[in-house]
Amino acid sequence: MKLISGNSNRALSETIGKRLSTRLAVADIKTFKDGEVFVEIGENVRGKDVFVIQSTSNPANDHLMELLITIDALVRASASRITAVIPYFGYARQDRKAGPRTPISAKLVANLITTAGADRVLTVDLHAGQIQGFFDIPTDNLYAVKEFEERIRSLHKGDISGVTVVSPDVGGVVRARALSKRLDNSPLAIVDKRREHAGVSEVMNIIGDVKGRDCVLFDDIVDSGGTLCNAAQALMDKGARSVSAYVTHGVLSSGAAKRISEAKALTRLVTSDSIQSAPEIDACAKIEKVSIAALLAEAIRRIANEESVSSLFD
Repeated sequence: MKLISGNSNRALSETIGKRLSTRLAVADIKTFKDGEVFVEIGENVRGKDVFVIQSTSNPANDHLMELLITIDALVRASASRITAVIPYFGYARQDRKAGPRTPISAKLVANLITTAGADRVLTVDLHAGQIQGFFDIPTDNLYAVKEFEERIRSLHKGDISGVTVVSPDVGGVVRARALSKRLDNSPLAIVDKRREHAGVSEVMNIIGDVKGRDCVLFDDIVDSGGTLCNAAQALMDKGARSVSAYVTHGVLSSGAAKRISEAKALTRLVTSDSIQSAPEIDACAKIEKVSIAALLAEAIRRIANEESVSSLFD
């Protein structure tokens, strides 16, 4: 087995390697002055089972090209099997035609990865389940819900009787229900949001009783943080005792750290380390991280040993 890391999240790759007692393979992945990506694998991979670890996070296009070119280099170096380990799958929010003459970019990216020569894909918390079907190769979509469950239980010192799991929108109900079940079937609430007019702030209604409850917002992606902050305020306005948020992929674009830091209604935001965060994110006292390295390392070990990964989906 060989592990190769792209430049998107070297820290996560190294942690995965340590858990597998395997060093990262030597690979020179760099960008020329004109923006072209160059990849050179620095050791023999002929006949090897190779795992390329690369999130397609910001800058998404550069990191995607790194992944594609690394896969191509491995194909030409006669690797026996290539698994693209993509902790955060970018372009996932473009999973359908949202309007006339718009693309389904998630499908296009899936085609690119397949065409480049990947034999298998391993990812975490896809934005939409149907994206798994966009690939014509085996694709495992893991869930980080266990890691968040452990953090929630730890922060509440084992007493979760006052916790209510909240979906920030109707589309995330299935995801929120999965966390609710793990938390001893905690009550579930939903934030119903809509815009009355273009450019007008969202109107939010809360479906479910949150009065006097410790609300846990659960989602897969946080970008600007605006929706989470607005949802937290709406929950507090309905009498919630506290509001915290748990989100797998902390995209956290420019201004997100400041917005979350200034949100009085939001106690904390916990994300996974699927995306390497910027210094301003690390400096924000309200933003915490849990690691998914153990989850990915175990999946990689099982795939390499031809063992079942089904239990990791529970």
